[in-house]
Amino acid sequence: QVQLVESGGDLVQPGGSLRLSCIASGSILKFNKMGRYRQAPGKERELVASFTRDGITYYADSVKGRFTVSRDNAKNTLYLQMNSLKPEDTAVYYCRGALLASWNRSDYWGQGTRVTVSS
Repeated sequence: QVQLVESGGDLVQPGGSLRLSCIASGSILKFNKMGRYRQAPGKERELVASFTRDGITYYADSVKGRFTVSRDNAKNTLYLQMNSLKPEDTAVYYCRGALLASWNRSDYWGQGTRVTVSS
């Protein structure tokens, strides 16, 4: 059974940094692409960043220049390095893995990890 286990969420002050991890059971390379989503209270879940098997990355405009997504194949882990955090980055962050070329209902999701940016 495929699992995505997330960690790294915490309370951090504005301007601070966090690194989120998403560990896949088995080889992470089985996923055609992986994404990091977030959902703030009262808002819809949104795509923050994604990383394809070929190493192509995507970032939402709101996080460009501040967040970096990367993958460690040996550790089967997807990372999201978040710098210069803002209060509006507060949300539950989710990891998503797609076996197919496009996002679809059969994708795998992590359990979520909470990030709170507050002074």
